[in-house]
Amino acid sequence: MPDTRTVATAGATITYDVRPGSGPALFLLGSPMEAAAFGTLAGHFGDRTVLTYDPRGAGRSPQDEPGAEADPAQHADDLQAVLDAAALGPIDVFATSGGAVNALAWIGRHRPESVRTLVAHEPPVAQFLPDRDEVNAVCADIHATYRAKGEGAAMAKFIALVSQQGPLPAGYADAPGPDPATFGLPDTDDGSRTNPLLGVNMRGCGRYQHDLDALRAAPTRIVLASGAESGAEMAARGAESFAAAGGFEHVLLPGGHVGFLGGEHGQYGEPEAFAAALRDILAH
Repeated sequence: MPDTRTVATAGATITYDVRPGSGPALFLLGSPMEAAAFGTLAGHFGDRTVLTYDPRGAGRSPQDEPGAEADPAQHADDLQAVLDAAALGPIDVFATSGGAVNALAWIGRHRPESVRTLVAHEPPVAQFLPDRDEVNAVCADIHATYRAKGEGAAMAKFIALVSQQGPLPAGYADAPGPDPATFGLPDTDDGSRTNPLLGVNMRGCGRYQHDLDALRAAPTRIVLASGAESGAEMAARGAESFAAAGGFEHVLLPGGHVGFLGGEHGQYGEPEAFAAALRDILAH
């Protein structure tokens, strides 16, 4: 069983877990994906000490102001606080989706000496995409839809966005969103506004401006990764464009955006193959 601990940061209390092992530490993280999503992947690294956490505003990490928006800089400071509190020595990091955005911000912002390799898997970074203005406009619209109409209407727009193959056409943000029922989502508003994806992170994540000079100067080896089955989805394009802009390594990992899941959130990727590929990257 993991050892669960907390650390106080500016505006939040962060909960993290340490699974002890004999080998070098590995930090598995996402956003707003919580620690529980990495149970299967962690099981493939039983020879290592594995660190996981719940990002601010998600799961067991409450914010002082529930539902307050958070940007990657705040998440980066939280990650540094967890690293300092855990005191695990040299560590590798696998970060996925919004967590990969936050981890890239963390390395650029803090340049932690103890982080040896960061594998940033499918960060939805708009900064280097040709359609970045449209992507940022869509994310702002999804957030506004959530505030005005609730989770169903906003999540339908989000699913459509992340499923889109290739650059978004001009005017995409102005088009009416899909019917929530298309995705089995409710078309009524329950009045809640604490969803960590739609309310806390939606606007700040993709539009964050990363400092490539700081990242290149950091002691950490940075590897960008896309899912082999993701095609030209926005997060996969984010990884590819980031790697090209910064001159970082880019690799393909098995499956799609959730290739590491083994039933968490009812989704299945290719966790065994994914873990083997990740292990190989970290060994080099």
